[in-house]
Amino acid sequence: MLEYKQVTDQMWTAMGDRTRRRILDHLRLQPCAVGELAQRLEIAQPQASKHLRVLREAHLVQVRTEAQRRIYAIDPDGLIGLDEWLAPYRQLWNDRLDALGRHLDATTTDTTTPKEHHS
Repeated sequence: MLEYKQVTDQMWTAMGDRTRRRILDHLRLQPCAVGELAQRLEIAQPQASKHLRVLREAHLVQVRTEAQRRIYAIDPDGLIGLDEWLAPYRQLWNDRLDALGRHLDATTTDTTTPKEHHS
């Protein structure tokens, strides 16, 4: 088992690069070979391989071999550390949004029925 802090530090470093985030976006849709990713992202294959290595070392992607091709895919297990780290922040936002909703409900007046004024 990988140490929680080490994995998240590697993930943040890996995801700090725009190209690597674009790779993750593509792999989220479907697994791809290095050449396919390089073509889709319009980058050189050695550059794509370098980014994939960083993502693999951060446990964000996994690789399998099919014939002579290396197919990369999102590593769902690798995202667990990041998800655990983000959980309290999601809860913070949910709590704040719930509080805002309660505040708005308490201060909203009925505007759906216009009040008639008699002279």
